[in-house]
Amino acid sequence: MSLKSFLAIPFAKFACKQVYKWANNPIKTQDKVFKNLINEGCKTVFGKDHNFTSINNYEDFKKNVKITDYEGLKPYINRIIDGEENVLWKGKPIYFAKTSGTTSGAKYIPITKESMPTHIKSARNALLFYIAETKNSDFVNGKMIFLQGSPILENKNGIKLGRLSGIVAHYVPKYLLKNRLPSWETNCIEDWETKVNKIVEETLPENMTVISGIPSWVQMYFEKLIEKTGKNISEIFPNFNFFIYGGVNFEPYKNKFEKLIGKKIDYVELYPASEGFIAYQDSQKEKGMLLQLDNGIFYEFIPANEFFNENPTRISLKDVKLNVNYVIILNTTAGLWGYNIGDTVEFTSLEPYRIKVTGRIKHFISAFGEHVIGKEVEKALNDAIKGSNISISEFTVAPQVNPEEGLPYHEWFIEFENEPSNLDEISTRIDDLMQLQNIYYKDLIEGKVLRPLVIRKVQKGGFHEYMKSIGKFGGQNKIPQLSDNRKIADILQKYLK
Repeated sequence: MSLKSFLAIPFAKFACKQVYKWANNPIKTQDKVFKNLINEGCKTVFGKDHNFTSINNYEDFKKNVKITDYEGLKPYINRIIDGEENVLWKGKPIYFAKTSGTTSGAKYIPITKESMPTHIKSARNALLFYIAETKNSDFVNGKMIFLQGSPILENKNGIKLGRLSGIVAHYVPKYLLKNRLPSWETNCIEDWETKVNKIVEETLPENMTVISGIPSWVQMYFEKLIEKTGKNISEIFPNFNFFIYGGVNFEPYKNKFEKLIGKKIDYVELYPASEGFIAYQDSQKEKGMLLQLDNGIFYEFIPANEFFNENPTRISLKDVKLNVNYVIILNTTAGLWGYNIGDTVEFTSLEPYRIKVTGRIKHFISAFGEHVIGKEVEKALNDAIKGSNISISEFTVAPQVNPEEGLPYHEWFIEFENEPSNLDEISTRIDDLMQLQNIYYKDLIEGKVLRPLVIRKVQKGGFHEYMKSIGKFGGQNKIPQLSDNRKIADILQKYLK
């Protein structure tokens, strides 16, 4: 054991104790964050427009600040882009995190000197919790790779602009710089395929111990390594024992990953967003991720089944319940107020508060009133293939409202790595599991409004080709696992087997 790995264990234990100080006093912590946000917000244009000086408690806040999204805050963000100060938060942001919006075009999410450190601290703490629990610190001696966007930043009227992962690349601690891959030059490559090929070259001779990224893109990296060497990942990197991921539900990819790796490993899930670092997995034994209550974010929650109502229920942390699907709302030290980031979550624990991401509020299918959500399709697919040798690379689901013949149905586009021997059998199994979860879907099937789902097999690499065709290949881009329209489905017809 090296000195670095030896010292990592007591440091990790100390960091965990610091975290549990606020995790064990959740409501008091959130009240403190709320008061700080309102006090600072009073000095801003937004605060003056929304009578922050009259806000004394959460009920006052709800009366003055309505739930919004990027479009709602865009007039304020445009003023920041034009050079104005003290608009959403004091001073000016130090960065804009550039994200892709489905309706807004590019989004410019502000990151301030108060919010930026929380991104770094949370990512670090996720690793420290893993060390403290497992006593495995040897990985700190090996090489670590974080598949991410380019760290090259543009300038937007005096404010640096880039992808969140590219911004974070500028904050790698000095003690990790020698361990970090890929090289700066490789990380700056924009073309994803060229970048991954270069990463393969750089990492093959190294002792890789930590690999991190969105599963679909890490899978591509693994496949290229295997293609080049003829070995599985555990043979190439024998000291690689845990994978860090975020952005999607990992369960549907797990079978494929374990086949590529060649052994079972540990996984650490993160929930970082451009709008704030929301949660990370603090235990290999417990379900869910620890909600970050001391990160300068005051959280609100709206039951997902009420979200599109005129006056939905809107609650703070103290009133949440287990196993309810909530839309998560943020108020942050980056100046986002009543901000809907579009994600839905469920609480898996209330002591401490842990969550799991269940989907996107805009990603659902309700073409026939069934309101199928991401959590349901992911669970049905995962449970259907559990214990089998079936593995998948990617999938998405869309409604087929006007079939050429017969009743409408849900169309599942699946890229199999290992195909089922009987496609009809697996289709039936998934459909039965969907009906068990969603009574509306079951009623539509039994009422002969819908027929059972249909699986379309996508050719190998088809989803990558689709992403290339829409200019979103690589990096932080993700395929929606379901949608209420045919935009993705119609293009995917070109990539069917």
